[in-house]
Amino acid sequence: MARKDASAQKQPSQRKTPDQGAPSNYDYDVIVVGSGIAGLSFALKVAEAGCKVAIITKKNSAESNTNYAQGGIAAVTSQTDDIEMHVADTVDAGDGLCDEEAVREILRDGPSCIDELIQRGVEFSQLGDGRVSLGREGGHSKRRILHVKDVTGKAIEKALLHSVETSENIDTLEHHFAVELITSAKLRRHGQTAPGFNRVLGLYALDTQSGEVETFKAGAVMLATGGIGQVYQYTTNPFIATGDGIAMAYRAGVEVRNLEFIQFHPTAFYTSDSDRFLISEAVRGEGAILRNLDGEAFMEHYDKRKDLAPRDIVARAIDSEMKKSGARHVWLDTRGIGLKTLHERFPNIYGYCAKRGLSLEKDMIPVVPAAHYLCGGVKTNLDSETSLAGLYACGEVACTGLHGANRLASNSLLEAVVMANRGAASVVEYMQKTSKVGNELPDWLDGDVRDSDERVVLLHNWDEVKRTMWDYVGIVRSTKRLERARTRIHTLEREINDYYWNFKVDESLLELRNMILVAHLIIECALQRKESRGLHYTLDYPVRAKEASDSSVHKL
Repeated sequence: MARKDASAQKQPSQRKTPDQGAPSNYDYDVIVVGSGIAGLSFALKVAEAGCKVAIITKKNSAESNTNYAQGGIAAVTSQTDDIEMHVADTVDAGDGLCDEEAVREILRDGPSCIDELIQRGVEFSQLGDGRVSLGREGGHSKRRILHVKDVTGKAIEKALLHSVETSENIDTLEHHFAVELITSAKLRRHGQTAPGFNRVLGLYALDTQSGEVETFKAGAVMLATGGIGQVYQYTTNPFIATGDGIAMAYRAGVEVRNLEFIQFHPTAFYTSDSDRFLISEAVRGEGAILRNLDGEAFMEHYDKRKDLAPRDIVARAIDSEMKKSGARHVWLDTRGIGLKTLHERFPNIYGYCAKRGLSLEKDMIPVVPAAHYLCGGVKTNLDSETSLAGLYACGEVACTGLHGANRLASNSLLEAVVMANRGAASVVEYMQKTSKVGNELPDWLDGDVRDSDERVVLLHNWDEVKRTMWDYVGIVRSTKRLERARTRIHTLEREINDYYWNFKVDESLLELRNMILVAHLIIECALQRKESRGLHYTLDYPVRAKEASDSSVHKL
């Protein structure tokens, strides 16, 4: 059977826009995969520099992790705060694994990036006297969280999408699933001519509405695909968070690191199904208290900062309380906050709980931890560059060294916009000194594959990978649990790879293939770490090692 990513050359084609029918070959300067704060910010910057840009997103443009971010964006904007305080809080939360140079540079760029967001139309909440309203979350020594009530991500996404829609240099292709990067090395392996050094030449993407895989040529590709939450049975992430960018980068030979550091948000609304609505950490910042089912406040037994301890500590504390009592959840007590603050600061959360029959001024919220944020990812430098020329990554998909072993609350949106700006400057410079992709790229070939008649295999494997990761690679781990998980994931890998080569690709197959690969990489990183640090806690090595080191996996 012919391989799916190689064929003879086709005739040259012109650049196409989304409303010009369904051609199979596109030509752009830069391709952005993902439409959250990182991807949109980057696209705007390179478009303003004159690049022709395509944003590829597998759902609607507004569907991203950014859109679900409630808490806010952390930056030093108050005279009572300073960068060094923010650095100290970030490094402390990162549990000895932060790259202090990266921390300092990213946080230093924060205030100017906030100004840019305001200029693009983001209206952060203000106090009655006109000052910006600053919230506080776990791990922060100062109030420094800018927010738009409790829908900050949605407000930022809306403003950025408006700017994108008015840009003449940006095409947005919704319902397009990025499948595989095209590189010089890959073409040479299949007998094609290619530039002398290994670089990105474009990618293949599935039009999920037509079912056709299309070829995109570009001088640079930015991965801004977000996180991996759907690898777990319970997550606050939307259904799109299947680790696609990490899987694509790994298959192209790019290093990924620190994937064992998965942040489980301590307070997701408990339901009997897999739905996990996020209850922002900012609620505890305003005075909410965690209580066990007996009504006792318990965080003072785990950390001197009590309910404002970093997320890894709070999540483990909740996990411990639930295991001691056999409870399915703990309580988050918001009754002391006051109805006015609840209505004004948390209208989205208040409304959700009201639909569930709870009045937050008199009822407590049932909460449990859920997979929330990946602190590792595709290794990049401070210009968003990966080890593969022309390939960039920013946002949750990337690992810059900012978060270390545990992300400080609300640093993620800040990192995304800062690294998008830095990456844009780097890409513009790269494009100026690198020759354009010359030859037409080979079409994707399906060979003699057929449409699937065994969809039940995908559904079964989808459920199995999520349950395996939740049961064996969760908040508390052990070597035996990780090895059991590795055995099960390896079996799933063999099954899905066989399926991939024998049936036509579709969105669910591609997502499952990526999820299983990412699960494999998470387990391999976790097995490398013979210590407990930050978000990685193992019963076999409960003490933190004296020397901090990164875990790393890459495909040679």
